[in-house]
Amino acid sequence: MALKYKILTREEIPAEHAALYVERDGAFFLDAEGVTDKAKADELRDNNIALKKQIEDHTARFDGIDPDEFRRLAEEKRKLELQAQGHKPEEIDKLVTERLKVIKADLDKQLLAKSTELEVANTRLTTIQIDQGVITVATKRGLRPTAIPDITARARTVFKLVNGVPQAFEADGKTVRYGRDGISPMTLEEWVDAQVSEAPHLFESNAGGGAASNGAGGAAGSQRSVKNPFRKDTWNLTEQMKLQKSDPGLAARLKAAA
Repeated sequence: MALKYKILTREEIPAEHAALYVERDGAFFLDAEGVTDKAKADELRDNNIALKKQIEDHTARFDGIDPDEFRRLAEEKRKLELQAQGHKPEEIDKLVTERLKVIKADLDKQLLAKSTELEVANTRLTTIQIDQGVITVATKRGLRPTAIPDITARARTVFKLVNGVPQAFEADGKTVRYGRDGISPMTLEEWVDAQVSEAPHLFESNAGGGAASNGAGGAAGSQRSVKNPFRKDTWNLTEQMKLQKSDPGLAARLKAAA
């Protein structure tokens, strides 16, 4: 016959088994190693089953959720809540709007700085290309070296770069200025030719290919033959340097005529 683990009264314990029981918590329990009360064992088992079910439910509920990301979002939410403390909904909207205005103002400032830099760069490029083009053409027409600032300033009021090419415009800066044929836009050459008539003081009166006035105290109108050191057949670098130093105007005319 199997021995009971728990007996409520001493009288229920068989005399031959009395030494096997000990009194505890108002009852008598079988004194044996590894023996557990069935009720407690059932209770532990039920608890384990319930706990396992809870774990499975939580696992399914939070499947795919990153704990670190959740904590980060929770922290951001906490900060926003702290910032919003003491503010009404309309005040919070106003605060957000003001912050957006600050951000937009900063971005607009950066954009304006970049636009200004680009505009300055384009202006410099325009000035360089127009100045160089006008000086090259005008020099061939006998432009006085001292007149370079004057004629380039005039050209900048007329020409603008269009697709990288100087193009002439009327005083309004929008209407294209046409050339002699009335169809094609005015070229640099046509504009410089007009300057020879309109502003003759910018050019040498006797611009030519191989002769120039003495200019050194000789009789008025006297001429002297000058070998052009800029020509291919009479190229002479030393003479070029001397001429540019002693008579820049003559040097410019000879170089243009070469």
